Amino acid sequence: MKVGFLGATRGMGRSLSRLMAARGDDVFLLGRDLADLERSARDLEARSGKGPVGAAPCDLERPGGFAAALDAAEARLGGLDAVVVTAGDFARQDELEQDVERARRLLEVDFTNTVVFCEHARKRLLARGGGTLVVFSSVAGERGRKPVILYGAAKAGLSRYLEGLDHKFRAQGLRTVCVKPGFVKTSMTDGLRPPPFAGDPDVVARVVLRAIDRGQPVVYAPPIWRSVMLVIRLLPRFVMRRIGF
Repeated sequence: MKVGFLGATRGMGRSLSRLMAARGDDVFLLGRDLADLERSARDLEARSGKGPVGAAPCDLERPGGFAAALDAAEARLGGLDAVVVTAGDFARQDELEQDVERARRLLEVDFTNTVVFCEHARKRLLARGGGTLVVFSSVAGERGRKPVILYGAAKAGLSRYLEGLDHKFRAQGLRTVCVKPGFVKTSMTDGLRPPPFAGDPDVVARVVLRAIDRGQPVVYAPPIWRSVMLVIRLLPRFVMRRIGF
C-alpha cells in the first residue's frame, strides 16, 4: 500500500506509521517540523528494511501548502492508495476559554483545515479509482461535555464530515475510516489525569490498522470506548450538567 501520512512523528501516528512500514507499506511522511520528519523517516527505514522514506513539509495551519505536499507524496510513491491524517491540535478547555485567538486556531486546525486537507486527498484518491482515507477524530465529539467543549465541537464536525463522505463516495471506491480514540497516553495528554480505560499508542495503532485493512467506517480505540460513549450519549442533560466528565 502506498500511504501519504500526515502526523507520523509522535504519539498514535508514530505507532501506526511504524506498523505500516514494518509490514511493507510504502510510506511518505508529511508534517510541519522538518527535523522530526527526518528522524521519523530514518526510523521507518530501519524498521522496513526497504529504500529511503520520503518526506515533505505540510502544516495544518497553512492550507496553501496542502496541494504541493500531496503532489510530492504522489510523485515519490508513484500514486496513493491511502492517506492517513493523525495530526491535530489540542488545548485544555480553560485555556481556550481565556484566549479567543487560541480557540480560533484550534477550531481552524482541527475542523476547517483538516477538512480542506481531506478534500484534496479525496479528489486524488477518487481520480485513481478509489482508496482509503483514514482520519483521527475523537470520542470528544460524541457529546457536549464540560472538559472538552471547543475541542469536542471541532471533532464532532469532523466526524460528521467523514460520515458524509462514507455515505456519498463508498460506492465509488473511497473507503473512509473515522478513528475515534478515547484518552490515550501521549505527549498531547501530558499533565492530564488519565481516566479509567486510558489507552497506549501502540495498542491503539494495532486496532486502527485492523480497521484500515477491513475498511471499517468507524473505529473506537481502545474498543471499550464504544461502550463508554454509548452510556454517555444516553445520559440525560441534567446529569451531564452535574458531572465533570
